[in-house]
Amino acid sequence: MMDLVVPAGPGVPQGLTVPASDLVERFSRSSGPGGQGVNTADSRVELELDVAVLPLTAAQRRRLEAALATRLVDGRLVVAASEHRQQRRNRVAARERLAALLREALAPPPPARRATRPTRGSVERRLDAKRRRADTKAARGRPGPEA
Repeated sequence: MMDLVVPAGPGVPQGLTVPASDLVERFSRSSGPGGQGVNTADSRVELELDVAVLPLTAAQRRRLEAALATRLVDGRLVVAASEHRQQRRNRVAARERLAALLREALAPPPPARRATRPTRGSVERRLDAKRRRADTKAARGRPGPEA
C-alpha cells in the first residue's frame, strides 16, 4: 500500500502526505453487473482514515472537522469506491476521492461578500420601468364611466 498524497492548494500550501500505515483498506463484493465473477471478486474498496493522526495546524484541524462534521464517524473518515470492476481501479478511485475531500475541507472559506448599494441611475431606471409596466396594465382594463 502506498502513501496518500494530497497536492498543494488553498489551505494546504505544502501539500499533505498521509502515511500508508494510517490508512485502513477493506474489500467487499460490489453490487451491479460483473458476469461470472460478480459473486467471487471483492472489488469494492473502503478506505478509512483517522483524522486525528493527520499532521495539521490547529486552524487546519478546526476547518477540517467543521467541513467534514457530517461525514466523520468516531473521528474517522470513510470513503468507498465500487464504480469499476477491478479492485485496483477502485483502490485508485478511493484514494483520489479521499485526497479531494481532504483538500476541499482544508481550503479556507471564501471572503465575505461586501454589501453594495445600487446606483441612483439603476434605481431610477427600475422605477421608470415599473411605472411604464403599471400604465400598460392599467390601460388593458374596461374604460371607466368618465370615458
